[in-house]
Amino acid sequence: MGFAQGVSGLNAAASNLDVIGNNIANSGTIGFKSGSVQFSDVYAGSRAGLGTQVAGVFQNFSSGAVQSSTRALDVAIVDGEGFFRLASPGGEIAYSRNGQFDVDKKGYIVNASGLRLTGYQVAANGTVAGGSPTALQLPTGAMAPAATQDVAAQFNIDSRGTVPAVTPFDANNSASYNYSNTVTIFDSLGNSHELSTFFVKTGVNAWSSYATADGYPLTAAGAMVAPPTGAGPPTVANSGALADGKLGFDANGLLTVAAPSTLVGGKMSLSGLDFANGSSPMNFTVDVAGTTQFGTANDVKKLTQDGYKAGQLTTFAINQDGTVTGKYSNEQSKALGQVVLSSFVNPGGLQPKGDNVWTETAASGQPLTGTSGSGTKLGALVGGALEASNVDLTAELVNLIIAQRTYQANAQTVKTQDQVVQALMNMR
Repeated sequence: MGFAQGVSGLNAAASNLDVIGNNIANSGTIGFKSGSVQFSDVYAGSRAGLGTQVAGVFQNFSSGAVQSSTRALDVAIVDGEGFFRLASPGGEIAYSRNGQFDVDKKGYIVNASGLRLTGYQVAANGTVAGGSPTALQLPTGAMAPAATQDVAAQFNIDSRGTVPAVTPFDANNSASYNYSNTVTIFDSLGNSHELSTFFVKTGVNAWSSYATADGYPLTAAGAMVAPPTGAGPPTVANSGALADGKLGFDANGLLTVAAPSTLVGGKMSLSGLDFANGSSPMNFTVDVAGTTQFGTANDVKKLTQDGYKAGQLTTFAINQDGTVTGKYSNEQSKALGQVVLSSFVNPGGLQPKGDNVWTETAASGQPLTGTSGSGTKLGALVGGALEASNVDLTAELVNLIIAQRTYQANAQTVKTQDQVVQALMNMR
């Protein structure tokens, strides 16, 4: 026996201890993948081997446990083999399972090393554009306001009501109408206005509807009788009827398109509503389809509109399919981008570069990049969560004891060989 076998064993055991120590040191590193050493024996044309050697260090890409987080940009990959695709400012691409992200001063979603998370940008129409993944950048400007275009309203108008004794209709006299309700609408500058709708019973199963905007009466075409010029609403006695504003109901209390109703598709139209504040004149419809006339109290069952004021981005979240949804101070939400993931035929061939990232190699194969989602090989994303290290500390401590014993045993073979050599030297 020569020294070669014992020395090779010492070197191999030392390498094993290095890998085990690295695993233990990174047991708390988010997204870390543990490694293991594989050994091979060494022969050189003889029956007696020359020891062992490290055949390679292989990484275990099994998933770690998912733990909850309170940060909106913490995200975990679950039920899949995907990696986050990251890009440096210079364009170099890297891959990671560490989902700890933040936003830099330019709005880019970045990891601790400044690498930018990539994905699909949002097109002008608000949908995810697709194409080639690029660095995701959150908008820093305000969301522009949107003028109201559609109002959806469903009322129940009490069939027990009687024709008002006070005529004609007067928005300032509650005795001239049976029921009213108000919805907030927005002009093209994001200014809010109060649109009030009034219902006046005119006969059996027949009603007329009227409206005011900020207290100003509207004409039958929906335009304001006079634009606001002073403080407070005017006291105009007679407000014009909404266009197509006559409502008719059948014997079952359901809205009908037959006379006396003049609704078109259950909608009333307003046009040329000008608030004389620099905004564009408003043109929108009030959809009252579903309004009923039952023998119960006047009530509103639905009242929504699609306009909104300007708003600033307040929070954001990453959905299961990778869509980054932003929530604004105007209570609106919109897609800001979509995170992509990449997988590899042989992830064990990836080159570890430190800082929780790997790079592509010939051995790993080319990346297969796409969007996440339930049932895909790439996996799904869980916002407000992180994937912990997959290091099994119990197993690593056992491996540490075994590696220590292996090192000691190989040291003993070197010691024994040294004693044999000393014995031979003493025979002279």
